[in-house]
Amino acid sequence: MGDTGDASRGPSNCAHMKRTLVLINPNRMTPVVSPVALDYLFDTLVASDWQPYLLDLALVENWQEQIEACLDALRPEAVCLSVRNLDDCFLPSRDFCIAAVRHMVQRVREKTDAPVIVGGSGYSIVPERGLDYLGADFGIAGDGEAALPELLARLPGSNWLTGVPGLIWRDGETIRRNGSALAVARTLKASFRTFVENRRYFDEGGQVGIETKRGCPMDCIYCADTLSKGKRTRLKQPRDVAEEFKALLGQGVTHFHLCDSEFNVPLDHALAVCSELIRTGLNSDIRWYTYASPVPFSPELASLMKEAGCAGIDFGVDSADPQLLSALGRSFAPEDIKRTAEICRQSGLVFMFDLLIGGPGETRETVRHTVDFMDSIAPTRVGLSCGVRVYPGTALASRISGMSDAERSECLHGQVDGNEDYFEPVFYVSPELGQDVISFVASLVQGNRRFFLPVETGPEAGYNYNDNTALVDAITQGYRGAYWDILRRLQEGE
Repeated sequence: MGDTGDASRGPSNCAHMKRTLVLINPNRMTPVVSPVALDYLFDTLVASDWQPYLLDLALVENWQEQIEACLDALRPEAVCLSVRNLDDCFLPSRDFCIAAVRHMVQRVREKTDAPVIVGGSGYSIVPERGLDYLGADFGIAGDGEAALPELLARLPGSNWLTGVPGLIWRDGETIRRNGSALAVARTLKASFRTFVENRRYFDEGGQVGIETKRGCPMDCIYCADTLSKGKRTRLKQPRDVAEEFKALLGQGVTHFHLCDSEFNVPLDHALAVCSELIRTGLNSDIRWYTYASPVPFSPELASLMKEAGCAGIDFGVDSADPQLLSALGRSFAPEDIKRTAEICRQSGLVFMFDLLIGGPGETRETVRHTVDFMDSIAPTRVGLSCGVRVYPGTALASRISGMSDAERSECLHGQVDGNEDYFEPVFYVSPELGQDVISFVASLVQGNRRFFLPVETGPEAGYNYNDNTALVDAITQGYRGAYWDILRRLQEGE
């Protein structure tokens, strides 16, 4: 990551445009992750007669100087920051990513009186608390494609702000929230993907993201996706998905990761997307990875995914214990997990099962059973995460809030004191596992390369993708693809 002088993007005359807007990517995790949301916002903003200008702080060394130079040169009418991550959702590190964004907002405030607007999937989990913490003027919870142009059109007329969907705004000393922006659109529009330096993200991050849908109808008790993206699924037309792949392929990007919560929900849309990629011939030139649910998953879908260019699937399975799966709000059983593994092997698909150790009712015996079960069905890799991040607004958070102080002290880890709303990283770990849960899990799988361990240091470290030097070095050497698959290939010497 270097200071190349071209981290800001936009037409050469944008500084002279009357309606200039600066969009900031504040996510400085490494490997770098393409700011897909800003690419999607660009088209709708241009159509609304605004000239967006990108300040990408992921691609610079000195972000303070870049903010100052950009705002001095452009003097924008508004500044927007897209917050992708609240934290890294990893118990050993508990990196509170949004704290760095707060410093960036402060620096923006020092350089301009223009209104500061925040949004993004991370921010949308905690919209009121996030607005207050960041010190921004406005926030948009949920989809921004319609809400942001609507807000910009109404500024500075605050009397009309109640009509902006999903808007979080300051009314004197009070923070108000409008109705959800997640109910505005029923479908997602096509994107030309021309705003972000996608080729550079491919070179330095190993992959570029694409959405085929947004939202998730599932009922997992811990997941923040339904908070930030909603439960109602908005689909992108398969032909538009193919056009987006084609546009990025034309920029030199060949490896992709789908940003969908679950690619195969709904199943018919997943089948249609794969069929379109095959029909257009794009499947021969692209390789893509995705998240998926063990159900619904069929031999037909697996075969089509393989033919369509899918290089690997990450299934969130959480556990192999039926009672734990039910407690976590999962709608599948261990036999479904086993069947999915068999289908993937028969189709020649590389796949990983992600486990979530420590949920309500977890014991050392259920962990042993899950580890043994995973080893017996032999997925390509198994990811182990210890501790369940408690996000405000989830069913898990509600359950914990009903506990006594003594009960909470036994099961919560991380920033507990003064963090009753779970804004800062705090994790639930079943008290029956004890305090040394990570050491216990590591002892069960030590030496078994099938499992990625939840540790920060040592030869087995690496499953946290935040500031992962091994991944950065591998991408520099030419590795491309999903990070779990790059780690797998590093282990196997491919």
